[in-house]
Amino acid sequence: MTVVVVTGTSTDVGKTVATAALAATAVDAGLTVAVCKPVQTGMGADEPGDLAEVGRLAGVTSLVECARYPEPLAPETAATRAGMPMVALDDITAAVADAAARHDLVLVEGAGGVLVRLATDLTMLDVATALDAPVVVVADGGLGTLNHTELTVDALRGRGLTTAGIVIGSWPAEPDLATRCNRDDLPRLTGVTVAGAVPAGAGAMTRPEFCSQAPSWFDTEWVTGLVSG
Repeated sequence: MTVVVVTGTSTDVGKTVATAALAATAVDAGLTVAVCKPVQTGMGADEPGDLAEVGRLAGVTSLVECARYPEPLAPETAATRAGMPMVALDDITAAVADAAARHDLVLVEGAGGVLVRLATDLTMLDVATALDAPVVVVADGGLGTLNHTELTVDALRGRGLTTAGIVIGSWPAEPDLATRCNRDDLPRLTGVTVAGAVPAGAGAMTRPEFCSQAPSWFDTEWVTGLVSG
């Protein structure tokens, strides 16, 4: 089995759709896949969250959520304001271990960036370290992404974690000059390959469209190496 953490350079960079695309690609390769979301915020108890979107797009049914808070805030703040217990690292690692025992690949989708507080003194850096898992960084394609992505990769590197690749979460049909240059500059500045790009609007596709097209959005050899550990 393989465990891979998926983080973003910030919020709203396309992390959930990119996670769904990775899941669909792995399923297309014949693997069994589970997706874990340690913390979901901004959703009520019965509302569909990010995992529901992954399931809708990729058809994955093994979906594990460890904690949920109603307000759309950083998890630590959301938990405090709701008067609810904060998620514990042991709960996350136990959920991932259980999923990993039954699946070929477990994708662990973070909340926002690597330093967003999931709980007091708990970030996705801590989760990835505890899982000893490689990290896929989902980045925006436009202005500002060079700074945000370098900072993210540097934070991962400083913790001794492997950045498995960069995925651009939303690639426009007609990319502007900055976006085109960024795709060339990201690997040069971070030392990490840009392994794929999810087309803008992919989240609006039907499941058959999404699942049939997702494998083409990534470098095939990179995906093979990622899912094989």
